[in-house]
Amino acid sequence: MLAALAATPGYAHAQPTDLFYERMVMSAADARCRLFAPDVAAALAAATAQARGAALRAGTSSDLLRETERIARERAGLVDCRSQDITTAAARVRTAFSGFARLSRLTYAGDVADWQADRDVGRTARWRLAQEASFGPDRMNFGLAGRQGVEALLAVAEFADGAQPYAARLVLRDHARSPGPYLDRYAGGSTNGLPLSRRLPPRSALKAYGAAARSPAGNDLLPKGAVSGWAFRFPDAAARELASLDPREAVAVEFLFPGDLTRRAYVEVGDFAAGRAFLEVGSR
Repeated sequence: MLAALAATPGYAHAQPTDLFYERMVMSAADARCRLFAPDVAAALAAATAQARGAALRAGTSSDLLRETERIARERAGLVDCRSQDITTAAARVRTAFSGFARLSRLTYAGDVADWQADRDVGRTARWRLAQEASFGPDRMNFGLAGRQGVEALLAVAEFADGAQPYAARLVLRDHARSPGPYLDRYAGGSTNGLPLSRRLPPRSALKAYGAAARSPAGNDLLPKGAVSGWAFRFPDAAARELASLDPREAVAVEFLFPGDLTRRAYVEVGDFAAGRAFLEVGSR
């Protein structure tokens, strides 16, 4: 049991499923035994989400991960919170993740695109968790942005021809119509290299969130080198839904123009949930 509880961020040679199991055991043990301070618990939660994403991208099935989580919670429920084993394991995790909790910036690598996380706070708006995307000659920054630790889900785009979209919508898988990811009939193994355009289900299994607000983009949020662009803010529910998706999936931002024209940018779901949890570390 001690070996199963002794997971740390530096467990470099563990298989992704093993790493998810070990971190899940410690998270479940913490929920039961109150082992860690809030910042360490939040850092562990972020790392657990990251390990889950790595396991899925490596080809582990969702069913196996659900079973792994069930076993981890079951094992954690059997430990004596006052035992020497749990005390020793908790001390190791506390040492490792206290350093992780002090990080202010982190890159979450994906199959195609990365998420850049930034926990620093300030008076000016900044990207807190962002992914860059190019679609044709146009460019977009997408993710969570804000100031003083408050963030909203935004798409900020520069259009090379100066076009002005009148609306935008975030398109993603509808859990009610497609309970699992639709990876272009992907049957197993690593998803590395699978284009983002082939990671969405057909239109019949999609749902959309319309942008709640539109405005000219501020210079602090524009894609690098851009001089002007448009910002669209999506509802908070869209961020929660995005975090619930399989990390192998993609979502799309569709910009709508007069004349019934649409330009579509793709975003890899990746470790959005892990990055979002990382942002919470500093607020605990």
